[in-house]
Amino acid sequence: MSLRHPRPRRLPLNAGATLTVVVCLFPVYWMISTAFKPSRDIQSAEPRLVPYTWTLDHFRKAVDADGFGLFWRNSVLVTLGAVLLALLVALGAAFAVARMRWKGRRQFMLMVFIAQMAPWESLIIPVYIISRDTGMLDRLPTLTLVYFMITLPFTIVVLRGFIGTIPPELEEAAQVDGCSRTGAFRRVALPLLAPGLMATSLFGFITAWNEFAYANFLIIKEQDNRTLPVWLSSFQNTFGTDWGATMAASTLFALPALVVFLLLQRHVTSGFAAGAVKG
Repeated sequence: MSLRHPRPRRLPLNAGATLTVVVCLFPVYWMISTAFKPSRDIQSAEPRLVPYTWTLDHFRKAVDADGFGLFWRNSVLVTLGAVLLALLVALGAAFAVARMRWKGRRQFMLMVFIAQMAPWESLIIPVYIISRDTGMLDRLPTLTLVYFMITLPFTIVVLRGFIGTIPPELEEAAQVDGCSRTGAFRRVALPLLAPGLMATSLFGFITAWNEFAYANFLIIKEQDNRTLPVWLSSFQNTFGTDWGATMAASTLFALPALVVFLLLQRHVTSGFAAGAVKG
């Protein structure tokens, strides 16, 4: 009998979790269902949870819109560039903090935490002034550097934690066998960092892919250098908002982040301890 008591206690928790999931996913469902509704049903006074009739006209309009392919390419280049640059720099910084003892190490991590806590919006004006004075406005490399700056503190913190969980004896054993310090880290520790690299890559990709404010403020004159979040605002004009095309474009915009999450989440949530034993 005692084994059956915890089940009723879990019912409120399960109900709360289910309600939370439904509340979080309903806007996504509404976006997707609206993308498939005819325009007359979108503006109807009696909204339907399930479209009465289905149409692909809004997706065709979104794909045929000016700049769709160009802005898609810009977003991919900027996002991948920022993520790869953040991983490269953060890996070296995290290794130095986790494995080496040097003066100012704690102060360095304190600065990283402060940078992580600072709101990104508060930096828009300084970044804009610096970009204007250095002639870096309206350039994709500027966006790449900004997104790199935004994702770098989080990447350092996460990778430092993962490196700290790897026993240094593994690298020392590799050095005894003839590996250099860099070679021991590359051959022994780096494969065990896969979950951390996946987690930080996922965070960096979603952050850079969805960012709107900097892309809107730093790319002003060169419209061809804008990214997809700014492109989504093109479906709103003085005559109103084309909600069908907006929802279809938003659905297409969300697909890459969803695909990346589905591809990486298994690796992110996999047992790190099991991977260390295998190593």
